[in-house]
Amino acid sequence: MVTLPRTDVTVKDALLATLLAGIAAAVAVLWPGVRDLDAPGALLLVAAHVPLALIRRWPAPGLLALVVLVLPYHLAQYQHHALVPAEVIALFAYAVLGRRVRIVLTVVAFLLAVCVVGMAMRAGGGSLREQIAVIEAVVSVVIAVQVWRVHRARLATITERAERAERTREEEARRRVAEERLRIARDLHDLLAHSITLIGVQAGAAAHLVRADRPIAREELADALASIAGTCRDARTELRGTLQVLRGTDVAASGTLPGPDGIGDLVEAARGSGIDVALDDANVGTLPPEIGVAAYRIVQEALTNVVKHAAANHVTVSLAREAGGLVVRVSDDGKGPSGGTPEGFGVLGMIERARSVGGTLDAGRGEAGGFAVTAVLPLAPAPSAR
Repeated sequence: MVTLPRTDVTVKDALLATLLAGIAAAVAVLWPGVRDLDAPGALLLVAAHVPLALIRRWPAPGLLALVVLVLPYHLAQYQHHALVPAEVIALFAYAVLGRRVRIVLTVVAFLLAVCVVGMAMRAGGGSLREQIAVIEAVVSVVIAVQVWRVHRARLATITERAERAERTREEEARRRVAEERLRIARDLHDLLAHSITLIGVQAGAAAHLVRADRPIAREELADALASIAGTCRDARTELRGTLQVLRGTDVAASGTLPGPDGIGDLVEAARGSGIDVALDDANVGTLPPEIGVAAYRIVQEALTNVVKHAAANHVTVSLAREAGGLVVRVSDDGKGPSGGTPEGFGVLGMIERARSVGGTLDAGRGEAGGFAVTAVLPLAPAPSAR
């Protein structure tokens, strides 16, 4: 769309006003009204067209100047139809560009009514009917323009609401994409970090057996390699389940979603790295699937951090129902984080995992040293035993 400079618009409006003034003068001369067009009438007629050149820039002053000039012209009984185009254009321009349109148009209509009364007092019935017809035409145009303006405003409101709704949908889509990316990153981190850490520890143990000065204990080496193979199988199974979830595949039947039943396998894998791990998950009962997955992932990441960073000898893993919630706790006797503040994506992932199900998670130095992770996950009240 090409936007014309303001000066070019003013020049074009002035040319249009000059053209309309010439046509109006020709009409007033060729078809005179009650009174022939004389010098004062011609001056009023031409002057009434001057505001049209400026009404786009100043709608209210332009309309006011036009009304001040056309009222004496009509009251003097000159050719009334000659000014109808200028009046219609001025009213139309103000209806589109002006402010307080209803009040201003009401005042203009009142002034036109005063003009009709004045003409009725000075002229006969024929002239009165003629002026009423002219004013009816002008008022009809004004009403039509006002209806069009209201329609345009309503259409603009509808368009704005549609654009706002579209922006809201786009923002919601972006938010969901960001949340999904975060969930994918969290799942892959929990899965791969745990499996790769255990494989690294087990492979190191196997390498130590091979490099040892004493004869190779084939059974110990076979156990180490079997642990690596088992960890790879478990990782492959979990990765398949994660990919099925991302693809929207139903994994409920295949049982590949991790849950509290798999925490025992996590404990055994941690024990395979040479750490003494105690598990207490008595009386946990059946958990909602999302709570079970969150508890599993939190224990998985906590044990991964112990194996990688803690240099611990003993770890305690406990799950218990307390006050309508599931409390998951993993504590060790290792060296703990430097400065007492947990760092890295692992702890952040555990916090996000707990929040995703409406729970909370605290991670920091334990009361007796080491490091402790405590998560509280909300549960529906457990059914009472009968």
